Amino acid sequence: MTRRLRITNAVIDRSGGPAIYSCSISHTRTTPLRNQFRYRSYLWYVDLDDLPRTPAALADFRACDHLGSGPTIRQNLDAYLATQGIDLGGGRVRLLTSARVLGYVFNPLSVYWCHDRSGALVCVVAEVRNTHGDRQCYLVRTGDSGCAKGEKDFSASPFDPATGAHYRMALPEPDERLDLAISLHRPDAAPLVTRIQGGRHPATPGTIARFALRFPLAPLAVTARIRFQGITL
Repeated sequence: MTRRLRITNAVIDRSGGPAIYSCSISHTRTTPLRNQFRYRSYLWYVDLDDLPRTPAALADFRACDHLGSGPTIRQNLDAYLATQGIDLGGGRVRLLTSARVLGYVFNPLSVYWCHDRSGALVCVVAEVRNTHGDRQCYLVRTGDSGCAKGEKDFSASPFDPATGAHYRMALPEPDERLDLAISLHRPDAAPLVTRIQGGRHPATPGTIARFALRFPLAPLAVTARIRFQGITL
């Protein structure tokens, strides 16, 4: 029998409920300048139709932070998928992202695993944002391998122009382990590689409090690190 946990009014189970991944996030660049950095943070993994109910100061999931201006994240996603000719028919969608903390959020990457009613994975949406507030979505079909290719049409950094480049994405749906990789490939240049790895923790009240204390103001810290690296380059 599956053990169940409760966060206020949200029922969680260890196999499929809301979770927190303790992450190591690395960026490796070799051109035009060599730069490599790594930091630790945490990400939420949630069901769009059953978002966890937590104190807003610790974790707040707002529709305006994801994909559009609709009343819910799910409606924003469905509206975006409709522009791509995709209807999930109410199938399950899991989202990996950062939540707002004390009213602030920054999500360099949010990933949506989109399933149909039968549970089959239809597509994956990678939502990329830069520190200027611009965003771009990449819809890919990863198949059983979890891998896909997407043409770059968005500049997340002044060192990475959008022309003549493409992404290779390894986005397997996480389970007990999270292991994602996105590499930017350009003509006659070594790739820029971002990798996110981590372990899963059930989103109990104790876990939420522990990560909030361990990584205070986590989204703001991520923004500060990225800006610092940009200034360094």
